[in-house]
Amino acid sequence: MSTVFADRHATEQATAMPRFSTDAARWKAVRNRNPAADGHFLYAVRTTGVFCYPSCAARPALQENVAFHMSAADAERAGFRPCKRCRPDLPPRAEREAALVAVACRTMESADEPPRLAALAASAGLSPHHFHRIFKRIAGVTPKAYADAHRQQKIQDSLTAGSGVTEGLYAAGFNSSGRFYGVSAELLGMKPSAYLDGGHDEVIWHAVGACSLGYVLVAATPSGVCAILLGDDVDSLVEELETRFPRATLSEPEPGFTDLVERVVAFVDNPSGTGNLGLPLDIRGTAFQRRVWEALQKIPAGKTASYKDIAVRIGSPKAVRAVAQACRSNALALAIPCHRVVRSDGGLSGYRWGIDRKRQLLSQERKHAGE
Repeated sequence: MSTVFADRHATEQATAMPRFSTDAARWKAVRNRNPAADGHFLYAVRTTGVFCYPSCAARPALQENVAFHMSAADAERAGFRPCKRCRPDLPPRAEREAALVAVACRTMESADEPPRLAALAASAGLSPHHFHRIFKRIAGVTPKAYADAHRQQKIQDSLTAGSGVTEGLYAAGFNSSGRFYGVSAELLGMKPSAYLDGGHDEVIWHAVGACSLGYVLVAATPSGVCAILLGDDVDSLVEELETRFPRATLSEPEPGFTDLVERVVAFVDNPSGTGNLGLPLDIRGTAFQRRVWEALQKIPAGKTASYKDIAVRIGSPKAVRAVAQACRSNALALAIPCHRVVRSDGGLSGYRWGIDRKRQLLSQERKHAGE
């Protein structure tokens, strides 16, 4: 993982270097304590004999006393010593924090029992509050949510591979069946036996409504909405739902369910300013997919992000293709807005329900946002 963050830093440095190619640009970054400049250059203060990152919170120096260096080694050869506050002899703060989060993720993934927040924070040398804040900012989810999602993935992988429920619960780190069954419905979205049987005995309500994009199918379990599918044909949408839950019982909705469909249709035709449907969701996916999908839900309506942007936000900057695959695996159109993810050049690509729908959704959202 450290190699990944090193590669990310090198790539970002190469991309952004022209922004800091002149002394005037570097001084402006120092004056503004711009963290984006960290890793691109260092500044040294002749009167103190110290060199710092551009974002250092130390008292500002006079411009005539400042010299710029491209590396810590250069600054040290010139007779300067590293600042004890911003530690320019170490990787940039953002990179160090990302590395701490990566270590914490690996710790949670390899632990038999989800580690306590205090233990993770102590390993990182931080207070629980500070560690929690850094983890959520970089990973996009809380440590508990990450641990739960990873445990969910292990359960799903074990059951999908053909293991029984008993084997699955021990593979996921549960040391008793009581503890497993206490949280299994939350982790799987259904009883483990139902998941093992492809949704057998699970009741899924569904209904279809017409909208400006064709038709939309909304399906839900007692836990929440589990699918929002777009298409041109009602029968095809129902077949897609049956394929996703091959042994579940698809049921006509109870009274009031059509309100959900009408809410989705209204969102398609007139997107809300918040950019979110606000529906209770029954989200089913791997730990990585859930990290991607949570990042997508944070993209405002009318805005877009690239696959690379999302990969960086979830702390896996080299996982661009995996991010794209997670977008394709999304079964909750609109609620998890994968239509807001575009290529790095801003071009549209790879929408599960068709590029034309993606273009229309973005156009309607931008119009509503006043762009």
